[in-house]
Amino acid sequence: MPDPAPTPNLEQVLRDAASQPAKASVDGQSVEQHPLKDQIEADRYFASKNAGKKPGLGIKFAKIVPPGSV
Repeated sequence: MPDPAPTPNLEQVLRDAASQPAKASVDGQSVEQHPLKDQIEADRYFASKNAGKKPGLGIKFAKIVPPGSV
């Protein structure tokens, strides 16, 4: 049985799709961008994916000591 084709990295596929135009015509030379709402949602998605990869919870705990106390 042949090996299945390697699946492309989903994140890279989404980044490529978001960076390319939604529609394009060669002879008429018309190009249409993805809607701004979709671009913002894609940016938020990638930002949340990157934030999830970082170690820690994003919260830093520190003990607050007022000055002059022992």
